[in-house]
Amino acid sequence: MDILTQNTLAGSGGAAPPAAAPKARTTLNSDFETFLKMLTAQMKNQDPLNPVESTEFASQLAAFSTVEQQVLTNDLLAGLGDQIGLLGMGQLQGWVGMNARAEMPVFFDGDAVPLTLRTREGADLARLVVRDAAGGIVAEETVPTAGGAYLWSGRDSAGRPLPGGTYAISVDSFQGAEVLGSDPVESQGRIVEARLSEGRTALVLEGGRIIAASEVIGLSAPAGS
Repeated sequence: MDILTQNTLAGSGGAAPPAAAPKARTTLNSDFETFLKMLTAQMKNQDPLNPVESTEFASQLAAFSTVEQQVLTNDLLAGLGDQIGLLGMGQLQGWVGMNARAEMPVFFDGDAVPLTLRTREGADLARLVVRDAAGGIVAEETVPTAGGAYLWSGRDSAGRPLPGGTYAISVDSFQGAEVLGSDPVESQGRIVEARLSEGRTALVLEGGRIIAASEVIGLSAPAGS
């Protein structure tokens, strides 16, 4: 579903009622009829010398009623979640065109890319590790152990420019020969679309990167706006 469709839904007074609820009610009605038939058969075929207590039948009815109410409650919550998701889409409309900052893959188009590095406390060496879409390491370089702002040139270990595309970049922190840990970098990307994906609001960034809206750390206006 594209942005225009989402906005049309939001502007028409809210989302359409979830289609799952009528189906759930039909299923529950069918199950309840089956339950009553089984309960009746149980009563007809019980041992007359050792009849089932009436309280047990009442307990079975109460248990089924509890399950029924729980299913209906779950359907209601799911419907509310869908409506809240559509409201979120309306709010995110203003994000399209802005730059989002998050821990995510880095899009390289030939120009140097500003990054924010996170290193581990006590590190005496930090290495930037660049991986391509297949997961292979295509570049490594030493970076400041203090972390912070860093301009990545987009070149491999031999100094040659890497092909344009999306790269996974992380920082490995060392203390002597010990690896303290590896952390993804923060980068920025222009938001080109907001969409609902599997019940969650997702953002599509330049280069085809997709992240959850909840992963955004910061927003900024594009240069020159």
